[in-house]
Amino acid sequence: MNKRHYIIPIFVSHRGCPHDCIFCNQKKITGQGGDVRGEDVKNKIEEYLQTIPKENVIVELAFYGGSFTAIPMDQQQELLEAVQPYIAQGAIQHIRISTRPDCIDTEVIELLKAYKVQIVELGVQSMDEEVLRISNRGHSDQDVRNSVALLKQYGFTVGVQVMVGLPGDSEQKSIATVKSLIELMPDIARIYPALVITNTYMEQLYYRDEYKPMSLDAAVEICKKLLILFEKNHIEVIRIGLQPTENILEGKEVVAGPFHSSMRQLVVSSIYRDMLEYMLKDEEEIKQLEILVNPRDISDLLGQKRNNIEAIKTHKKIETVTVIQSKDLAMQSIVLKYSEIVRNMSIKDFRNILEI
Repeated sequence: MNKRHYIIPIFVSHRGCPHDCIFCNQKKITGQGGDVRGEDVKNKIEEYLQTIPKENVIVELAFYGGSFTAIPMDQQQELLEAVQPYIAQGAIQHIRISTRPDCIDTEVIELLKAYKVQIVELGVQSMDEEVLRISNRGHSDQDVRNSVALLKQYGFTVGVQVMVGLPGDSEQKSIATVKSLIELMPDIARIYPALVITNTYMEQLYYRDEYKPMSLDAAVEICKKLLILFEKNHIEVIRIGLQPTENILEGKEVVAGPFHSSMRQLVVSSIYRDMLEYMLKDEEEIKQLEILVNPRDISDLLGQKRNNIEAIKTHKKIETVTVIQSKDLAMQSIVLKYSEIVRNMSIKDFRNILEI
């Protein structure tokens, strides 16, 4: 039986950040702010452990926001020390931190190893020097290469976070960024379409008509290509799109940009539509089409408001499309039946034939 994964989030908003990136207001993004101390960490752990089952689980403590390894060493130590009793008891199995690529060195790594941190995610955003400069990131692409190599040398699980649609960015630059990161062989990745958040310099650019965010459709298209690139190279994408907080869902924090509470589903649904079109590309007209899919994938196949089915039905002039759920079918696979023809394909098969 697979163990259920639980995350205890600790937000260290803006602590340690040496630069004010034009897209970032960390307090707004996380919905939390203020200085976090060791006692706060203990209280949050106790609060969460009361609701987490005791058996057949993996519990992870994740320090989100800010730049953890840019915090003064004594404060890093205080926060990590607060977790150690729970690691020793087996109540928490993993510790994850997020930080900047230019805030990793051997001294920092030795501290993280001593306090049993296993996962380090780097806010890369882009490997394009112009995009990094305009965004006021304060680090270079070489900083990314150096930090990933050092973390992998010490045996950490390494994550990279990519942001698409920043000022100066383009689809070609985003694809080049991901291809450069693939060469470094990180373990996991996150993809974020850039959003205009309140109280950021990018908001000022937006209101001065000096920055135009991507449309939702454009964001889905580029995120789809980046997802395919990462997964084609055996790098797991653990999130697409910003985690929706209560304030974001209420429309209080995002001024403009391609926000959607189910961004990953939009992206995966778009892959299913492309796959359907590919499998039927040589067919001129079909009267009846059956599509078999695993029940867990039914929403992704159908798309928002069944738009995938309606699109393929209209495009191929199909009279009737019947979707059948089959528990025997592997996940992320579909079978098409029409005119005594049976075709099957998985997303893995499909992405392997694509050239990006």
